[in-house]
Amino acid sequence: MLVLDAAQTRAALPWDGLVKALADMFARGCVMPVRHHHEVEVPGEADATLLLMPAWQPGDYIGVKMVSVFPGNQGRGLPAIHGSYLLSSGRTGELLAIVDGGELTARRTAAASALAARYLAREDASRLLMVGTGRLSTNVIEAHAVVRPIRHVTIWGRDPKKAEATARDLDLKGIEISVATDLASAAREADVISCATLSSEPLILGDWLKPGSHLDLIGAFKPTMRETDDRAVSRASIFVDTREGALSEGGDIVQPLRAGAITEEAIRADLFELARGKHTGRTSPDEITLFKSVGAALEDLAGAVLAFEAHRAKA
Repeated sequence: MLVLDAAQTRAALPWDGLVKALADMFARGCVMPVRHHHEVEVPGEADATLLLMPAWQPGDYIGVKMVSVFPGNQGRGLPAIHGSYLLSSGRTGELLAIVDGGELTARRTAAASALAARYLAREDASRLLMVGTGRLSTNVIEAHAVVRPIRHVTIWGRDPKKAEATARDLDLKGIEISVATDLASAAREADVISCATLSSEPLILGDWLKPGSHLDLIGAFKPTMRETDDRAVSRASIFVDTREGALSEGGDIVQPLRAGAITEEAIRADLFELARGKHTGRTSPDEITLFKSVGAALEDLAGAVLAFEAHRAKA
């Protein structure tokens, strides 16, 4: 049985290969039951979340990811997300690999946003604003830089020191990296805005979005959380990773729906429809596009299979 730690998982999931693997899996599809989503009480702190995400390709692979999200870890200097992925044979049930769940989650999440950006961001998008300084932020920046000609990256965080640390961690040749102190000004200049936070209140306002911009919302994975306001979703053409997930869990979609700011018909397409060519994505240079992801077990399965097969090929 193969066991991949975080470094090995990262090395086995290069951005170009991972984005392609996700595109292929969304185009083909797989069996993906509704994920288990449980609130876990942490005395004296915000509740944690336990996620169990199964998916399988009949006769090929079966996978399940167990992930915990502990918001209180930010104050301890620990990652908020921990997890493991178990990959088994779809023919015999034999356990084939245990993959580091945190690294797999970070990379497949960033790759899903990059895949969406291929359809939704302008082809000449060069300025990226990263809102958030957690584990996902560097992954998201790197992934977007693979699919679009990013030349300027601005990082904003509630704690400027963390934003500066994130900027130092990046090593992207030919890309100018800076830290923003004025979020509104940075947002108004950005071609692509990616948000990966645990915010419960809007951070990016719709009035800040310039024509032709693309808003990539990765955090707010609960109905009570959100990263943007009703104005943003009402101005934008909305796309999601999966309709079921976005309509039940994504606060940036659920809350505007409840408020009557949008209807379900406002969602133009999901990644299944984009990958299968049923929707072209962006339709004009000035169109404002919005992508909301809440994560899907399909993405984990695609990444775990890619990592397993890459190591098997080297053996």
